[in-house]
Amino acid sequence: MRFIYFLILLILLAAVGTFAYQNNEGIQLDFLTYKLPTIPVSLLIGGAYVLGMLSGWTVVGFLRKSLHEITTHADRQQVRQV
Repeated sequence: MRFIYFLILLILLAAVGTFAYQNNEGIQLDFLTYKLPTIPVSLLIGGAYVLGMLSGWTVVGFLRKSLHEITTHADRQQVRQV
């Protein structure tokens, strides 16, 4: 099974490497009045992916904490009623 995971990882890395190699032309970003320096398209997409992962991780963390607090509160309420 580890071999299959390793093979999938190699295929994914090859696809990402090919994408980065083929999309190395520069792009300039404008945000409101700011002009960011020219960066490769692949770096922009990679940065957006990382920011998306971080924001998703944060949302999942908030949901887990909220769910834990709700279940803990419900458990306390059940103990008091008994």
